[in-house]
Amino acid sequence: MTQAESSFTFASFSLDSKDLTKSAVTSVRVALGIGGTVSLIFGLLMVFWTDKAAVGLTWLLGLYWLIAALVYLAIAIFAKGLKTGSRILDIVLGILMLLASIYLLANPQAAAQVLGVFLGILIGVLWVIEGVVTLAQSGDARSRGWAIFFGLLSILAGLVLFFSPLWGIQILFVLTGIALIVLGVVQLVRAFQFGRGLSFDETPAV
Repeated sequence: MTQAESSFTFASFSLDSKDLTKSAVTSVRVALGIGGTVSLIFGLLMVFWTDKAAVGLTWLLGLYWLIAALVYLAIAIFAKGLKTGSRILDIVLGILMLLASIYLLANPQAAAQVLGVFLGILIGVLWVIEGVVTLAQSGDARSRGWAIFFGLLSILAGLVLFFSPLWGIQILFVLTGIALIVLGVVQLVRAFQFGRGLSFDETPAV
């Protein structure tokens, strides 16, 4: 196997199809096709069915927490050799995850709004902190003007998210969906174009 073959899933755009075998080119095309299709579908859902997509993600999170809760409880009850403190912590964590999962699965729409508000506030706080740090370090930046601009923009965006978290997170959700659509289309085009017109009679470069 060539070095290019072993890394094609991580750097598809840096690949030269001439360096690959026919099976490797097929694998790249399939991987790009699947990845592009999934990105495109999720992107369309996030842009045109924002509420349903958010509810769906909330439901998946609730299902994950339900499975995780059962795992922690099973470990706490059936695992041998656990110390009492560890067993108690596993039980407490399992119960908390179980309660959270029940809430998410029983009220996915309301839970999606709560999670959206929480995430919006968290991102807003992080952006404000990032902006303050950028301004504090702007004196050492090569381009002080851009550093100050970025810092002020980060603080402004953070404050908007902090005071309007649900509205802000919806915009971020849609922008993420648009990015996924673009990425999906690019990957699908890449899947159709990768390795076209090549002849595989010759031995690939090693």
